Amino acid sequence: MVWTLSGFIDEISDDFTEQCKVASGLGLRYVEVRSAWGINILNLDSGQLATLRDVLAEYGLRVSSIGSPIGKISIDDEFPPHLERMRHAVDVAQLLEAPYIRLFSFFIPEGTDPDSRRDEVLTRMSALAEVAAGTDVTLVHENEKDIYGDIPRRCLDIVTSVSAPQLQLAWDPANFVQVGVRPFTEGYAMLRPYVSYIQIKDALLADASVVVAGAGDGEVVETVRALRDDGFDGFFSLEPHLGDVSSAGAWSGPELFTQAWKAFADILSNEGIEYA
Repeated sequence: MVWTLSGFIDEISDDFTEQCKVASGLGLRYVEVRSAWGINILNLDSGQLATLRDVLAEYGLRVSSIGSPIGKISIDDEFPPHLERMRHAVDVAQLLEAPYIRLFSFFIPEGTDPDSRRDEVLTRMSALAEVAAGTDVTLVHENEKDIYGDIPRRCLDIVTSVSAPQLQLAWDPANFVQVGVRPFTEGYAMLRPYVSYIQIKDALLADASVVVAGAGDGEVVETVRALRDDGFDGFFSLEPHLGDVSSAGAWSGPELFTQAWKAFADILSNEGIEYA
C-alpha cells in the first residue's frame, strides 16, 4: 500500500505556477486547488481555468479535490444562489478531473444552539448532495469550527441523515482540537466508516494554535496507525496553516509548507508506510 499525498498549495504562493513548482519539487503528484492568482477556484473564468489546467499538466500534477467554500456561509444567508454555486463547483471538479469537492455545513450564529438549526442544515446538505448525484464527484464535509458539523456527533448526524453515497467526510484533526475534541479518542471509531479524505494539520488544545503534524493534540500518529490497519487508501492533503490565517484563507509560504510536508512524511516513514 502506497498512500497518496496532496496539499492545499495556495498556502505556498498566490502565483499558481509557483504553487505547482514547489509541490512538484516535493514529489507530490496530486494537489488540492482552493485558489489561484489570489482568486477562489469557483471565481476563475474559463480562460483562467484553461491556464490552470495547462500549468498542472506542465508540472505533471493532478487534482485530488476542489477546496471549495460551499457551505461556508451563515445558515441565515440566502440559499438558492449558493445551490447554484454548488452546481458550478461540480462542473469545475469535472473539468479538472477532481474526484472530490470539499464543503461545509453552514456557520451557526454566535450564541445559538447548533442543534436548534439541525433541520435547516440537513435540508441544505441534502440539496447540495443531490447536485452531485449521478456524477463521479464525491462531496466531503470538513469539520470546520463554528459550523453545524464541528464535533463528531454532528458530523455523524449529517452523513447518516442525508444518507447519500456522494456525501462523505473529510477528517481534519486540528479543527477537532480547536473545538475541544481529542480526534482519535473521541471521534475515530464513530466516523471512520464515512471518512474518505484526510486533511493533515495539527493543533494544541491549550491555545488552539496550529502546529505541524505530530506536534499537537490531534492524535495524528494514532490515527495514521489505525488508518493503516483499516486499509485506508485515500488522499492525505496537507493544509499547514502555519503562517497568517484570515477569512480569505491561509498563508504558509514555501518554507513552512515544506516543513509541514516533512513532518508528516517523517511520521509515515517512522511507521513504515510508503507514500507518493
